[in-house]
Amino acid sequence: MATWKTMFIQDSASPLMEQLMFFHDHTLTILVIIMILVGQMLMSMFFNKFTHRFLLEGQLIEMIWTILPAITLILIALPSLRLLYILDEINNPMITIKAIGHQWYWTYEYSDYKNIEFDSFMIPMNEMKPFNFRLLDVDNRMIVPYETQIRLLVTATDVIHSWALPSLGIKIDGTPGRLNQVSFCINRTGLFYGQCSEICGANHSFMPIVVESISPSYFLNWVKSF
Repeated sequence: MATWKTMFIQDSASPLMEQLMFFHDHTLTILVIIMILVGQMLMSMFFNKFTHRFLLEGQLIEMIWTILPAITLILIALPSLRLLYILDEINNPMITIKAIGHQWYWTYEYSDYKNIEFDSFMIPMNEMKPFNFRLLDVDNRMIVPYETQIRLLVTATDVIHSWALPSLGIKIDGTPGRLNQVSFCINRTGLFYGQCSEICGANHSFMPIVVESISPSYFLNWVKSF
């Protein structure tokens, strides 16, 4: 059942997502102001003939109509370009993980640590526990340490997939024969859920993504367990 909380943006789990949420709120504020001003002008034109003549025939208002949209576009474009630069920046990653998309599951490779590699399949309905989420939980989660800069390399073996995790602000395509990369840093522990966001075949909706963020010391213990 949908609730108000599920209809909006997920809670941020990374500095990148915080910037995306700020840009969303910034742009939405500008759009609301424009909607109010345009609505007020339309009402004035409908009920007041003098205002109608001023808005349609005044040279001053034509200048305002030209300058204000230009300023509005600048106020939206500058934060947008800054955010695009931040999204593409790779800042000295401490760990590199490779995510490989298949029809229909993910493979994760930790080449920095003994070539750790495992597949991540969705948990079938008949094997789910009471605490599992339907269509979202997997048998092997991608384990990462929090407050650590991580580089993710994404590719695919058959068709185009898309590795997407809304709470981290990440959506990157996995293309056969090509490596795409993205950098992220999780600022808290927890489980973060996502799904393939590219229509990749009949079981497209059955290849979820689960990232488990743990402390660096627990992460090193997990690495030693292999």
